[in-house]
Amino acid sequence: MREAWVVGAASNRFGKMADTGREAATRVSLAAIEKSGLEPKDIGYTFVSNCFGIAEHQAHVGPLINGGLGIPDVPSCTVESACASSSAALHEAFVQVAGGFIDAALVVGSEKLSHLDTLAATSYFAIAADYPFETRNGATFPGLYGTLASAYQAAFPHPPEMLGAIAIKNHANAARNPHAHFQREISMDTYLSSPIIASPLRLYDCCPFSDGAAAVVVAAKEFVKKPVTEPLVIRASARAGSITDMQDRPDLLGLPATKIAGAKAFRQAHMEPKDIDFMEVHDCFTIAEAVAIEDLGFFPKGTGVKAALEGVTVRDGRLPVNSSGGLKAKGHPVSATGVSQVVEVFEQFNGLAHGREVPKTGTALTHNVGATGGSCSVHIFSHR
Repeated sequence: MREAWVVGAASNRFGKMADTGREAATRVSLAAIEKSGLEPKDIGYTFVSNCFGIAEHQAHVGPLINGGLGIPDVPSCTVESACASSSAALHEAFVQVAGGFIDAALVVGSEKLSHLDTLAATSYFAIAADYPFETRNGATFPGLYGTLASAYQAAFPHPPEMLGAIAIKNHANAARNPHAHFQREISMDTYLSSPIIASPLRLYDCCPFSDGAAAVVVAAKEFVKKPVTEPLVIRASARAGSITDMQDRPDLLGLPATKIAGAKAFRQAHMEPKDIDFMEVHDCFTIAEAVAIEDLGFFPKGTGVKAALEGVTVRDGRLPVNSSGGLKAKGHPVSATGVSQVVEVFEQFNGLAHGREVPKTGTALTHNVGATGGSCSVHIFSHR
């Protein structure tokens, strides 16, 4: 296998965008290619994630993006894996480049739902769950993650301030991120006074619906020769799945797919959790961050919920988590989320994370989950 690098990355600001999903995807793709020092003609394949393009009456968006890039003859593939769609697309790009099938690939994720009302947007999100057994019976993602949080609370009792500290940390990071949906800090009083959405989860435990687009360029080391930015060496690209329906799982104290994908990634990279300097994990709800850093092996079970309050995972702590603000505050445009995590790593590696720098950037991990853990991708990056 060849060494594969991320050589360019770009994101727009998450939130509510005037562009269509297709237009936003084309803009960030051009920006990522420009940062890579390559040209559109160097791209041998595009991997596109756009789960809810049908909300804009547009499917088969890959060829349209390629046309906008001036490379209509290049093949494209749309990859769907719920919230893990663009990280799944990154895995496919890695396989193609590392396997020698192509020299460079574009991975882009884009989503737009702000033109819909809340009920319609929620309905689109809900199709990532099991419709007959979960969605049709009233389960929503706040409800499903509220169930996970309730199980965790029963097993490891903790005060609400522990989840609150995760929300406060991620809002503080997002306040320094020009790509973030929410660019303001919150206090513990604000968190504790927010309404319950799905017990025990409060409003500030939940990520927002966001529009947004993000893109990266993956290329072979020997093809790039003289990179114009500090590349991210892809040390590991691992994926896993698990039982989709929560009622069929043996317990609710973690996500099996995270454990499997994380273990695969560390084996591929010949690393251990202690070798990672910072990470971006899938925190669609605050409990998801606590569970993720346990499932990945960074904290013993039942202790991840304490990490933010104890200052371990804050931006200047021993193990910074979600320096971007995470899904919680940076935002969650479903199909762009996985790639946007890599954009954060790229900016940290290249000294572009102004005001939110982490102490060490030797190695980084990204973790992206589909729905409630039916799919998961874990990537590990390092400098050359």
